[in-house]
Amino acid sequence: MTPPVVTVIGEALIDLVPSEPSGEHRARLGGSPFNVAVGLARLGNPTALMARLGDDDFGRMLRVAAEEEGIDVSAAPHATERTTVAVASVGDNGNVAYDFHLEGTADWQWTDAELHALPSDTELLHFGSIASWTAPGDARIDELVREVRAGGGVLVSYDPNVRPAVIGERGRAAGLIEQSVRCAHVVKASREDLEWLYPDRGADDAGSRWSQLGPALVVVTDGPHGATAYRRAADPIERPGRPVDVIDTIGAGDAFTAGLLNGLARRGLHREDCMAAVPDASVAEVLDEAILISATTCERSGADPPRAQELQLSPVRS
Repeated sequence: MTPPVVTVIGEALIDLVPSEPSGEHRARLGGSPFNVAVGLARLGNPTALMARLGDDDFGRMLRVAAEEEGIDVSAAPHATERTTVAVASVGDNGNVAYDFHLEGTADWQWTDAELHALPSDTELLHFGSIASWTAPGDARIDELVREVRAGGGVLVSYDPNVRPAVIGERGRAAGLIEQSVRCAHVVKASREDLEWLYPDRGADDAGSRWSQLGPALVVVTDGPHGATAYRRAADPIERPGRPVDVIDTIGAGDAFTAGLLNGLARRGLHREDCMAAVPDASVAEVLDEAILISATTCERSGADPPRAQELQLSPVRS
């Protein structure tokens, strides 16, 4: 089976990450969509990245790194604005918090012309994270995604990747994110995302509710406890986490997203007409693969997802 072309739209930025033992910050390539694109490419998927890459030193680093990963950046504009920077801090448990410097940077200034350079052979479109809910570009991304969903033939994937420090007021944030959920066939979110958005509802109830808004599949990750899949008119499917020696969790959620989309694609389930009736066993297999890919990333420093040859994934049953 020829892998489908996957296009990822969103931010590509620089994470300043503290290093041991000095604690000095070092520049790491990042941004959730950038990480997802790298993860997909390393798993053998033809991948295009649509990110507004600045023509400063950091932006050129991101472009060169993407090209070296085999990612198509022909639809990634050369932006005149500077590259976004996020300063990371790592807690004792390996969890990471970020302080974002977003004002006037390249990632949010999309034009209609730039977004309509979407590669014509795209079969799977992933969007989300900060670019999907940060003005002024979020409205243009939303318009494109709606066009793609209405046109059919392309599976749309979404990950809100909530950042409370920058997303704004909770009620407004929930409205913006639900708008994007309605546009997607596949949605991935973390338990932390949902518990912040809906503190009175709980993640399980929120995941089930999102599955009624339009997606065929909603997956909620829960760190070391694994992940749960929700579908309309079907029981949730829960899969356990994997025990690992965590170095940090940078990029773990993005690696999961890459694994989720890779798992669907390599089973031929990326087609819209297949998503309505994916067997439970296939959903469980896809979740297990995504959990493995995410867990492997946690054993490494920074966002460093594994390559396909490192994983020994089980053959897909015909």
